[in-house]
Amino acid sequence: QVQLVESGGGSVQAGGSLRLSCATSGYTFGSNYGAWFRQTPGKEREGVAVIDSDGRTTYTDSVKGRFTISQDNAKNTLYLQMNSLKPEDTAMYYCAAGYRKWWLLLRSNSYKYWGQGTQVTVSS
Repeated sequence: QVQLVESGGGSVQAGGSLRLSCATSGYTFGSNYGAWFRQTPGKEREGVAVIDSDGRTTYTDSVKGRFTISQDNAKNTLYLQMNSLKPEDTAMYYCAAGYRKWWLLLRSNSYKYWGQGTQVTVSS
């Protein structure tokens, strides 16, 4: 059974930084895809960043140059380093795994496993 547990969310002022972590059991990030999504009330879950089994990364346009997805194979943990945060980055952030091959990388239905989410709030 795959379990994903996010941590690291919180409240920060615009321009600040946060690092999200996603610890897992029953899944190996180093040999599989890992992704971060975010969602605000009333909106669809948005793909933020993906890292594949070869370490290649994909980002949604709004976070390019500010966010970095990475993984620590020894700790089997996925990270999202978020810099230069903006109020529009405020959302619940979710870790995702179990990518369905050939599906769109930044679509939520392309992933089978999800964490419970961690809230990020950026104030102006």
